[in-house]
Parts: sequence; structure tokens; C-alpha cells
Amino acid sequence: MPPQWTADGLLDFLTTQAGLPAQDRPGDLNVTFADIGLDSLAFLQLSAEVADRFGVELPAEMPEDYTLAQILGTVNGALGEREPV
Repeated sequence: MPPQWTADGLLDFLTTQAGLPAQDRPGDLNVTFADIGLDSLAFLQLSAEVADRFGVELPAEMPEDYTLAQILGTVNGALGEREPV
């Protein structure tokens, strides 16, 4: 089975690299970047990380209603479609 990106991995990146204060780390991934106070620059950072780490492309521009759960699903869905190495 290909590696999966975990919710903790996503949230760790957002707190260590994208400017999300640790105390604002959401307990539910059904929130958008705007809901947690992050902007399109943070999304670009995340997109670059996802492309570098997993080879998965996120949308070029952040959809306003794109939740963290959808981002995680996009990455893991793309990883699941690949042939195991």
C-alpha cells in the first residue's frame, strides 16, 4: 500500500511551516484556510510541499471552500492511484 499523508502530518506542516499558531490547530479537518486564519500564501507553501514530498499537484489557486479534509483526501487519493513501487 502506498504511503498515506496523515491529519497530524498536514497539521504539523501548517503549524511549523505555514504560520498556523499551535493553539489554533483545529480538531476537525472540515475547515478552510480562512476558517483557521491562513491565506493564499500559506496554501502556496502547502502546495509546494505536497508537490515536493508526494508529487501531487493541488489546484493552482486556493478554492475558497477547499477544506483541510479535502486537501488530505486529494493527496491520499492521488497516492492510492499510483502503482506500488
